[in-house]
Amino acid sequence: MQENPVINLMPGQLLARGVCRHLAQGHGFSVVEEFVPERGRRVDVMALGPKSEIWVIECKSSRADFQSDQKWQGYLDWCDRYFWAVDDQFPTELLPDDTGLIIADAYDAEVLRMAPESKLPAARRNALIRKFAHHAARRLHTLRDPDGALSGFSSM
Repeated sequence: MQENPVINLMPGQLLARGVCRHLAQGHGFSVVEEFVPERGRRVDVMALGPKSEIWVIECKSSRADFQSDQKWQGYLDWCDRYFWAVDDQFPTELLPDDTGLIIADAYDAEVLRMAPESKLPAARRNALIRKFAHHAARRLHTLRDPDGALSGFSSM
């Protein structure tokens, strides 16, 4: 019998799972959860689109989770579009109007409000795409070979 992959996930991780499924299957994005664009910052989901667009999605499972997040504006410099992902019970009036809104659960998501676009500078985009590729490749290698030399890789 196969183990249920959602049993041990935290509420925010369940939202991230649905967001990743939606962006990958519905929009052709490549996605990485818990991505570190720079030391001291960790985004819930970074998504790389078919035209090299970069989206950051922060997943908030409750009012308290959102209200305790004091660092989200620092992520705006690391993406072309910034989104919040919440479940259908979340009080969305708390979320800033000038950000994107995604309603999600563990299995899918829907973009309700497109985030405004703020294009990244070319040099930062290039650096982020390279870091994204390295991170994704190392994470895949760790899945394939958990005892391998890269299993304890740093976020670069």
